[in-house]
Amino acid sequence: MDNVKLVARDLWNLAGLPTDALRHLEFTGESPLLPTSFHVALAAQATIGTAALAAAEIGGLRGAHPGRVTVDKHDAERECTGYFTLNGHMPDIWAPLSGLYPCADGHVRIHANFDHHRDGALRLLGINKDPASVSKEQITAALACWDAIAFETAAADAGLVVAAARTFREWDQHPQAAAIREQPLISMTRIGSAKPIDNGRVPSAAPPLSGVRVLDLTRILAGPVCGRTLAAYGADVMLVNSPNLPNIEAIAETSRGKRSVLLDLKTSDGPDLLRNLLADAHVFIQGYRPGGLAALAFGADDLAEMRPGIVVVSLSAYGNQGPWATRKGFDSLVQTATGFNHAEGEAAGVARLQALPVQILDYASGFLMTFGALAALRHQMTEGGSWHVEVSLAQTAWWLRQLGRIDWSFSSADLALKAHAVAYPSGFGAMTAMPHAAGFSRVTPAWKIPSEPPGRHPPVW
Repeated sequence: MDNVKLVARDLWNLAGLPTDALRHLEFTGESPLLPTSFHVALAAQATIGTAALAAAEIGGLRGAHPGRVTVDKHDAERECTGYFTLNGHMPDIWAPLSGLYPCADGHVRIHANFDHHRDGALRLLGINKDPASVSKEQITAALACWDAIAFETAAADAGLVVAAARTFREWDQHPQAAAIREQPLISMTRIGSAKPIDNGRVPSAAPPLSGVRVLDLTRILAGPVCGRTLAAYGADVMLVNSPNLPNIEAIAETSRGKRSVLLDLKTSDGPDLLRNLLADAHVFIQGYRPGGLAALAFGADDLAEMRPGIVVVSLSAYGNQGPWATRKGFDSLVQTATGFNHAEGEAAGVARLQALPVQILDYASGFLMTFGALAALRHQMTEGGSWHVEVSLAQTAWWLRQLGRIDWSFSSADLALKAHAVAYPSGFGAMTAMPHAAGFSRVTPAWKIPSEPPGRHPPVW
């Protein structure tokens, strides 16, 4: 049994699923292609494999038999690149002012992909100019009088998204790191006493999640990847966006297979519309900060009361405990704060911080959300109860560290992304993107609904 099978087995056991199902999971592929000193390919392959196998388990309980699950290592790596094109061009995933900057005593990473985050960081730095005219050199000059931790703290206090670069040793001494070490990779809690829900029988050749309804209240990569993966396995996924919040370019790719609606929970009719959707939902995934939806009366306990038997999946940046539990963050920031940029640069032998080659914290967390949702759904179908599944980017980062390190030359291997991209219908333009890396021997994962801009569908199933 090789490393990926061991890792998959540990994930499977963590979720309390029947071990005999693991004989239906097969991994292929040899050496990884991505240049990194971490087991990025292994993390991608194991999380995708267990998510797909959990979907097969759900299908089996309902009469569908998708067959053996296979995940190729290189296909898993390619999916985690997030590669896609629109009308023949690759969208730029980073805004001009996003990135790492030197400070008086170290470095900080500023996330400026959203205008309000960018403008807030500029105000904090005392740069009162048209953001379009600001250069990275001007930001560097303004940061010269800031210590990295001081700027990180001031930004967090202002509701912004900034991370100071730390080494692994420095992060391990942080109280948030201690809190994360006390939490499981996936937290799965029974929160209600609902009876098992009969999700209906489906034809033996049907996708395993046919008829399973999912509300997807996420925007930034990990959550949307979860919803997209559930849709690939046949779930009816409804993406619920607020008309007041921005999205990233990747929405075109991560919305494959989803209905896309706009709904504002702060209006008079928004809560009622969501409650109506919730009445027929099986899974509810959300990426608000811990406590954010609870403040709007849509926390996990509220949802379980409104829809007994619901599976709620919550994503956070730094976990649900500790001093940073409510802090905002994205993959690139968590990599920086938790020591990965320093460790990767050191392994590469370069005198600079270096990011991981893909946003693996987002992608692995997204697949772990999928796995956790389906594991909880299986428990619901067999044992009853409502369930709350919690995943965080920082816990995924800690797990990735525990997988160990590999020797790597850091040469650029050819992933042949363009050659492996597939054309998909899209309301955003002519799109090519990576197919899902998992396959079933009897059913092909597919997205039956083209991706569409938010608001193209009414808020009804």
